[in-house]
Amino acid sequence: MNAVNTAVNTDPHTDPARVDRTPARADGRATRAGRTPARAPHTDGDGKPPPAAARIVAMAREQYRFVMSTDGRPYAVALDGPNIALPLRGRAGVRQRLARQFADAYPGEVASQSALADAMTVLEGIAEDTDPVVVNLRVGRDPAGAIVVDLGSADGRAVVVTGVGWNVVDRAPVLFRRSGAMAPMPQPVLDGDGLAKLHALLNMDESTFHQLVGWLVAAWIPDIPHPALVCKGEQGTGKSKAAQMFINLVDPSPAAKRSQPRDEKAWSRQAFSSWALCLDNISTIPPWLSDTLCKAVTGDGVVDRALYTDDDVVVLTFRRVLAMTTIDAGALAGDLAERVLLLDLQLIESTRRRSEEELDATFETVRPAVLGALFDVLACALAVLPSVRLESMPRMADFARVLAAVDQTQGWRILEDYLATSANVATDAMEGDQFAMAIAALVDQADTWQGTAAQLLEALPAPLVRPPNWPKDATRASGRVKRLAPLLRSIGITVDDTQHSRDRHRHRLLTLSRAPDEDESASAPEQASLWPEVAPPGHGRTPPEQP
Repeated sequence: MNAVNTAVNTDPHTDPARVDRTPARADGRATRAGRTPARAPHTDGDGKPPPAAARIVAMAREQYRFVMSTDGRPYAVALDGPNIALPLRGRAGVRQRLARQFADAYPGEVASQSALADAMTVLEGIAEDTDPVVVNLRVGRDPAGAIVVDLGSADGRAVVVTGVGWNVVDRAPVLFRRSGAMAPMPQPVLDGDGLAKLHALLNMDESTFHQLVGWLVAAWIPDIPHPALVCKGEQGTGKSKAAQMFINLVDPSPAAKRSQPRDEKAWSRQAFSSWALCLDNISTIPPWLSDTLCKAVTGDGVVDRALYTDDDVVVLTFRRVLAMTTIDAGALAGDLAERVLLLDLQLIESTRRRSEEELDATFETVRPAVLGALFDVLACALAVLPSVRLESMPRMADFARVLAAVDQTQGWRILEDYLATSANVATDAMEGDQFAMAIAALVDQADTWQGTAAQLLEALPAPLVRPPNWPKDATRASGRVKRLAPLLRSIGITVDDTQHSRDRHRHRLLTLSRAPDEDESASAPEQASLWPEVAPPGHGRTPPEQP
């Protein structure tokens, strides 16, 4: 199935080439685009002009509409311009634009900081009177369900992808915001060979490359969880450069690679400014970062104090596309290990190495064709995605459905390879966790072990040098066992913490046992349903007898 690429939109109402947007000054000279024409100061009854703040507000309302985003941030959107949400304050906000326009419109007069602050307060109040709207970052969905990708260009062009194809439009049908961490994306072209050109730049086999294509395609679907892409390999495999290229395909940035954030606030700032980002050279992941990355994969929420207030708060909710580079997958914690797509890069032979300058130049040359090919695969997947059904639902079920849709339209086997790779990642994560390996060794010896968390700590031989994540007390041990349960289950060990001791203390017991073989489980009695059967509405009741 091939998607159809449509020509660039040339609607005369939105085509910049057909609309003269240059206002004229009162003296007949043209002003620069977007600036307000010079006007004589209106006067009140005393012959004095209105306050500067009032004139700034009037000037702003002539050019912008004001909206409030769903996360409680006010924005301005040009009435005659790109569908881009501009912050009211900050270097890229409308405050500086209005200050410049005020100086042009009223020669010899400059708006004071106090006047600008008063005007911004009024404009924020105007925005608060509107219903909250969704303000997207790089990707979004229009009301009809199409996927919209912001090209990041000054003119506001975007790519609209549906099940019948993709096309570039002059004005995005959804509202986008921009950040300083974003860079423009080249306009995609369809030359029929884009995927091969991308594969030629990467040192990976065909199966790994197909998994990468599936991840890149799914990265533009904004309303599903995306597994973190982990580029694994020894030194000399080009992990950092490969991850940088992947991010610059999905969400180009002048800083595609980021260092590991030092705390949750630093992470929130990074995540708020980019749809896709890469954490480079990860060797160890502290527990707080592992939890934060898990929440960013599935949809994170951060509550923070609103600027310039003491008691108001803003809620930031975001789901992000993540990539990481590492040498050892054992650095991944259990929860995070279940939410990754591992790409194992091969060592590059010395005769095939290229300089970064050569790689960058080649990538920039082929990027439009690569984008066109990826959007074509996405359009094909969207066409069949509503009908895709999986026999079993893995952890990242929505992502797995996208892979199945790509397999169906391209004739690949990404989903099968992804599930097999995920099992290997769980094993690697187990081997990198000494506490988990100690539990596995205990179950291998006892087959079934039962006791309290404190007794478990006594039963496990503590290493001579305890790692930082080795539990220090019974409470932490109980929590660690619960977090490790999915990894333990992947190697055939079940964890049950539903039973209590029969003495008066009623201590919670941990039961660790080897899972039965498939043959034994097949002959085991069927487990009762976890949910009661409920009759459909209008059924299951006996009608009253008629008199």
